[in-house]
Amino acid sequence: MAYRTLLGGETFRFDTLAQVMACATPARSGDELAGIAAESDVQRVAAQMVLADLPLSTFLTEALIPYETDEVTRLILDTHDAAAFAPVRSMTLGDFRDWLLSDAASPATLAALAPGLTPEMVAAAAKLMRNRDLIAVARKCHVTTAFRTTLGLEGRLGSRLQPNHPADDLQGIAASTLDGLSYGIGDAVIGINPATDNIPTATELLLMLDELIAKYDIPTQTCVLTHVTNTIEMIGAGAPVDLVFQSVAGTEKANEGFGVTLAMLDDARQAALSLNRGTVGTNVMYFETGQGSALSADAHHGIDQQTLEARAQAVTRAFDPLIVNTVVGFIGPEYLFDGREIIRAGLEDHFCGKLMGVPMGCDVCYTNHAEADQNDMDVLMTLLADARVHFLIGVPGADDIMLNYQSLSFHDIAYLRNTFGLRAAPEFETWLARTGIVSGTGQLTDDRAATLRLLEAG
Repeated sequence: MAYRTLLGGETFRFDTLAQVMACATPARSGDELAGIAAESDVQRVAAQMVLADLPLSTFLTEALIPYETDEVTRLILDTHDAAAFAPVRSMTLGDFRDWLLSDAASPATLAALAPGLTPEMVAAAAKLMRNRDLIAVARKCHVTTAFRTTLGLEGRLGSRLQPNHPADDLQGIAASTLDGLSYGIGDAVIGINPATDNIPTATELLLMLDELIAKYDIPTQTCVLTHVTNTIEMIGAGAPVDLVFQSVAGTEKANEGFGVTLAMLDDARQAALSLNRGTVGTNVMYFETGQGSALSADAHHGIDQQTLEARAQAVTRAFDPLIVNTVVGFIGPEYLFDGREIIRAGLEDHFCGKLMGVPMGCDVCYTNHAEADQNDMDVLMTLLADARVHFLIGVPGADDIMLNYQSLSFHDIAYLRNTFGLRAAPEFETWLARTGIVSGTGQLTDDRAATLRLLEAG
């Protein structure tokens, strides 16, 4: 179906809904690389005008990737909740955008609506919004999950402690973990990206982390970010698996590039649930996404990368995860060229995920060959904290020496909590207070160094 609009005396024609979506997207290098970006700002505005006039229900009848050929499309449409969608069914996309920004879209109303929204709907809404609009709506979306800590509660900011080591050295990883704990980091997960991705190494790392949190009685969860098939095998061998990790994308073909299917993810979730290791909840999955993953796998089907990211988030939603994060600037400048594009993408990803009911976090990051720096990351982390992001990732010194990219440091997350009056997950905060790392108000104390020495001595 073709779409047309008149702007400035010129008629603009878009041959498909996918073309409308791509041309309406704020400029970014990945869509330009794919050859689907708007050719001018005027064409971009024309595409946004077309989107604004589209009925929301269009996305239920016109699939961007055919139902018959893509299991992600089938998942999206087969799990759509028509009853939840009913309150907004008669709206155009422009009406929906305005409604989201109104007081009528309360936290409770948005939570009830989430199962009725498809990723294409929320991606399209994002294309009609300024950055501050994305923040305002995401801030109203409350998503709560739990395993050994409860995440997403009002007034809380979760954190992943990422103590990666280029040689998977246990002592080095333990030292970085203790350093992060001294800053109050790690309530979402203590998660390691192994340098050597095999089952013996992953098992050794899991055993070390399990021993560490047992020794200090730390209420948190651990994860070694290995492939889901490795984790299933480790569960079968009796390894202490808390969370199952997997990177996912928004098309069946892109997920094949990751070596994963939806059935495989369901098997992994059931295996993890069988261990019954959670104490306050049963959310056992951890997913990572990121704009550009489908394009980098030549599996984008001519769809813009922001829409495909929302489809990846819809995949995660189906498996009731504890945490999901976009690794926003990790793939490189071919997909998000500079700080401006990374900031915009981070806010889009967070908005879309939260609006669909996904516990959305972010790895605020960039590669060293991108036109970005730590000042850009300061801006994005501050905006995400204001938007009430589910969790952020911290690495020693903001420099991941194994993955060779720049992220946030432990003290960045501590700064955000102090600045916005945000606190760690309640179970984790109780432990932090007991060890003297935070005060009764949840703020870091002056004797953290003494506490760290006590932990190291233990």
